Amino acid sequence: MSSLTPRLFVISGPSGAGKGTLVARVRAERPGLGLTVSATTRAPRPGEVDGVNYHFLDKDTFARLVDEGAFVEWAHVHGNCYGTLVSEVERNLDAGASLILEIDVQGALAVKERFADAVLIFIKPPSAAELRSRLIGRGTETPETIELRLANAERELALADQYDEVVVNDDLDTATAELSAIISRYEGN
Repeated sequence: MSSLTPRLFVISGPSGAGKGTLVARVRAERPGLGLTVSATTRAPRPGEVDGVNYHFLDKDTFARLVDEGAFVEWAHVHGNCYGTLVSEVERNLDAGASLILEIDVQGALAVKERFADAVLIFIKPPSAAELRSRLIGRGTETPETIELRLANAERELALADQYDEVVVNDDLDTATAELSAIISRYEGN
């Protein structure tokens, strides 16, 4: 365990910006960096595992947890509910580990209100055309869902200036190195 104060890093940006890939790469370089598992009401995608990729909850269970105050943040996104459980954040910080929350923009701003020293990092795609290409390339989205995600991306990109740091994910190796350097700087390494 490090003698440094654990830090809460919040990663967000538009769907298709590469947040998940960047977080996975940085975590591979930094095995002590914690990661919360978000809860969602959406159905699992092929290959996703409950409790690993997300806590997949039905709408009634999610609503009950909201009423109980069990979430640091939660929001309706793309027709489903997503949230970060307080227990997930506390588990990591209590263990002395810095951690990453990979959440949407609305959630990131809510976390900053609750945890003032959280470091907000926005992941931007290099362009709208590249974002569209990435969403189509997933092969998991309907044309309607792609258009919804692109409309949401426009709103999310307008909020990037409320973040402490911005990383443009144009080249994966460069963006990974930049994200890792940001974490080191805030941890005091």
